[in-house]
Amino acid sequence: MGDGTGKLVGIDLGTTFSAIASLDDRGQPITLPNRDGEMLTPSAVLLLDDETAVVGQAALDVALEQPDRVATLIKRRMGHPSYGRSVAGREFRPETLSAIILRKLVQDAELRIGPIRRAVITVPAYFDDTRRKATKDAGSIAGLEVLDILDEPTAAALAYSLQSSHATARGEPVALPQGERIVLVYDLGGGTFDVTLVRLSHQHFQTLAIEGDVRLGGKDWDDRIVERVCTQFKNQTGIDPRSDPQALVNLCSAAERAKRTLSKLPQTTLTCMHAGQVLTVPLTRVEFETLTRDLLVRTRLTTQQLLRQAKLNWEQVDRILLVGGSTHMPMTRQMLHELTGKEPDHSLAVSEVVARGAALHAGIVAARDFGEELFMEEEARGVLASVVEINVNAHSLGIEVKQGQERVNDILISKNTQLPTAASRIYCTVSENQSRVRVKVLQGEASQADACISIGECWIEGLPANLPKSSPVQVRCGVGSNGLIDVMALDMTSGRMARTEIHRSSGLSEEEIAREAAWVRRLRIQ
Repeated sequence: MGDGTGKLVGIDLGTTFSAIASLDDRGQPITLPNRDGEMLTPSAVLLLDDETAVVGQAALDVALEQPDRVATLIKRRMGHPSYGRSVAGREFRPETLSAIILRKLVQDAELRIGPIRRAVITVPAYFDDTRRKATKDAGSIAGLEVLDILDEPTAAALAYSLQSSHATARGEPVALPQGERIVLVYDLGGGTFDVTLVRLSHQHFQTLAIEGDVRLGGKDWDDRIVERVCTQFKNQTGIDPRSDPQALVNLCSAAERAKRTLSKLPQTTLTCMHAGQVLTVPLTRVEFETLTRDLLVRTRLTTQQLLRQAKLNWEQVDRILLVGGSTHMPMTRQMLHELTGKEPDHSLAVSEVVARGAALHAGIVAARDFGEELFMEEEARGVLASVVEINVNAHSLGIEVKQGQERVNDILISKNTQLPTAASRIYCTVSENQSRVRVKVLQGEASQADACISIGECWIEGLPANLPKSSPVQVRCGVGSNGLIDVMALDMTSGRMARTEIHRSSGLSEEEIAREAAWVRRLRIQ
């Protein structure tokens, strides 16, 4: 981009690996390698001291010897108030650790394309508002202007739609495919699982439905191998290697390598060393698939649930698109082929496609909002600016209301509603002379308020004196195209209105973001 404003990128901030991509002058996405020439950077942070951090494979290597100095699987803690354990003797927010990874990705990418300012960052489609805000805050802490937060399966389908294999022989920029097709995106990453249905047509891109599990991913397959080896080790020696953090980190690393090997070979072995004892355990692909069958069944049931929600059958689905490193496991392709009757498509680099789609989305947003600053051929800018994207919300949105002695979730916006959207409803005050009203916003499908995620709340203050019981209060909730929420409430008696970026029950304030950003800026990141 011109005038010193910096380049646009798309970033896949993953549980186990992350990637960054940008667009070339024809509007085609390209993955940017890190300083070591690798397209994927392990999402691991090593803190050497208060001034130096190391991100990537070197951090993973050090974790084998000093696990207390290294943070991994940070994405699974997004939305929580802390990472969950100290790193190098210090407590961290997951946003800050994620920002260090983002800073590393950007820093390395800038060596190739120059200064970077704006980014689209992806999240699992099933991330709730709290996790989405945490991801956006991580981008801000990293010094980025976050153009948007984009669902990972949506990004993957967008990259699939605009992949360069659809380009013309003259290498011209491409548009979405002619005709209409429905694509199912099966996204099994290192820490999360999403499945999404998308309708593609010429320059029109519509998400139909989303399902997922933010606590299911390739790490769970690794853990089953760890559990098997530890059980055998304990049976033979009477000692559980999981009691030693270093032995456990080594075994988790060996389990991941074994999983990758079994995606290519029918058998492998793992060696576990602990307390002077050594055990070598053989493992076949068939045994591994048996150990993890219930995990695969969970993804199958979620996929079937998605189709039911969308009121479609498999004959109406044109393509199955595989995304995420864990789809390299042959069992995933085999299960999907048996379920759908179609051969899953893994023609794109499954671990890079999300970042590429994020870069395309960044280009679409930029072409519409500040196209004259976008360094790209005019035709490519025109194609991107004309693409229509329609998303849906992954979770229902409701208001906590009191019914008798119970607090229930009164759903205003159902899941899989097209975004952006808004809905309003009239509620009543619960007592006479009530001076203020609390509006508590929930995400989730359960009818009980306690079973849902509390997003936050706002208050209507200073209601008129002598207000009778059951006076009407109108509440309006809106969800943006990026899944972020705002709320507005109106006392219909006085006309007093409260509109706010709701006071969230968790997350960082602007002051906290600025403080963490200042610390990350001072950090030397390698």
